[in-house]
Amino acid sequence: MTSAEPVLSVRDLHKSYGTLEVLRGIDLTAPRGHVVSLIGSSGSGKSTLLRCCNLLEDSQGGEIAFEGEPVRWTGRGATRRPADAKQVTRIRTNLSMVFQSFNLWAHMTVLQNVMEAPVHVLGRPRPQVEAAARAYLDKVGIGDKADRYPAELSGGQQQRAAIARALAMEPRALLFDEPTSALDPELEQEVVRVIQALAEEGRTMILVTHDMRMARDCSDHVVFLHQGLVEEEGAPDRLFGQPESARLRGFLSSTA
Repeated sequence: MTSAEPVLSVRDLHKSYGTLEVLRGIDLTAPRGHVVSLIGSSGSGKSTLLRCCNLLEDSQGGEIAFEGEPVRWTGRGATRRPADAKQVTRIRTNLSMVFQSFNLWAHMTVLQNVMEAPVHVLGRPRPQVEAAARAYLDKVGIGDKADRYPAELSGGQQQRAAIARALAMEPRALLFDEPTSALDPELEQEVVRVIQALAEEGRTMILVTHDMRMARDCSDHVVFLHQGLVEEEGAPDRLFGQPESARLRGFLSSTA
């Protein structure tokens, strides 16, 4: 691995659910320190692509490489699966995912939620993990909620706790799957500000979002998906300011 090696690269990725072809040959690159946003209408394949990148979903064709290391596969087509469970675990722990639905453990405090994976998955010492977890909770602006339970937090605070939990794994990249779509507009802005701050730190992120302002303001590169294909991609200023594709122009006008 070199510093120029992308954190994640995908080539000609295909994914189907039965006869429904969701991804039809996708290329995607996430360079180190860059934010890549995936936009497109519902059903375009954005979230499926993100889950395939993190190996939460099995793809039927194409290649995925993490820091230049190709995922090893066994089987073909519908029977294709990752061949090396240890490789999958290592990749997943370095591609921390933040979901739309928070996925916090209700029986644990916020601090315990953030500490759980570094202690039990990575095997790090508890005192070291607790100090880091409190620092990440401070970073996302809810350090004073460390001893609260998720049910005692607003949706925006729960999502910020989920971001702190992802950061605590000290991943190579953060993957966000519609992190603000379940939130009211006021709470949504709390989370947007955290994501913007992470982008300004130069963290590598892949962001599936319906928020075109966030995609424009936070991203180095934007990819517009349509029916399982990359319809158009490029720098946000050009993509939003001078879209070449009629489908992208129509999509942007519908979200304005």
